[in-house]
Amino acid sequence: MRLNRFLAAAGCGSRRKCDELIATGRVRINGRVCTDFSAQPAPTDHVKVDGKLLRAERTTATIALHKPAGFVSTRSDPHSRDTIFDLLPRKFSRLFNVGRLDAQTEGLILLTNDGDLAQKLTHPRYKIDKEYEATLNKPWDPLLGSKLLRGIFLDGKRARIERLHPFAPTRVRIVLRQGINRQIRRMFYAIGYDVTKLVRVRIGNLRLGDLPRGHWRVLGQNEVERLTGNQKTPGGRNRR
Repeated sequence: MRLNRFLAAAGCGSRRKCDELIATGRVRINGRVCTDFSAQPAPTDHVKVDGKLLRAERTTATIALHKPAGFVSTRSDPHSRDTIFDLLPRKFSRLFNVGRLDAQTEGLILLTNDGDLAQKLTHPRYKIDKEYEATLNKPWDPLLGSKLLRGIFLDGKRARIERLHPFAPTRVRIVLRQGINRQIRRMFYAIGYDVTKLVRVRIGNLRLGDLPRGHWRVLGQNEVERLTGNQKTPGGRNRR
């Protein structure tokens, strides 16, 4: 197992995050700094990050969680707020969250120890849809939709909504493929709206469904494969 996959399986984060840990010299194998991305720790090796000894899980696991409002998407919080990991049993302590939802946003969030899966779900080049339902503070004006589809500059980047569908006077469904901080709330604020409630209802082919707030479930292998469009047919071919 390559070093970045070992770190991800030990709960250090996505493949990109683990590559950063290696590149910045924060990883030691048997007491020596290792910046070799191709290194493959043996079962008897001692791997440490920032002085903490790690043990990688040899099997991958991915769970879906219905995040309630008021919980932050991190393992620990300097302001002592509730975190999504407070909702999980101890056996999931080595998982890391795939992306984030801001504290007041509810809905579907995934946690895994599979760094490759996290990379595919978060990197823009893979174009994985994230669908949200937003409640607005006043009736939606359809004439403003084109501004969100063309894009609005946030933090020096063009923030775009891929698709937008009103389904009630003050409620709209939104599909994103980007991950800019508080993107939906900031984009709607820029055109004169406050988002009073925001729920993520879908990631890729996986829907939140009727999973209650604060509850979680383990995803089957077939569900994980469908998330990235890599499901196999009975004949063994990938179906895309």
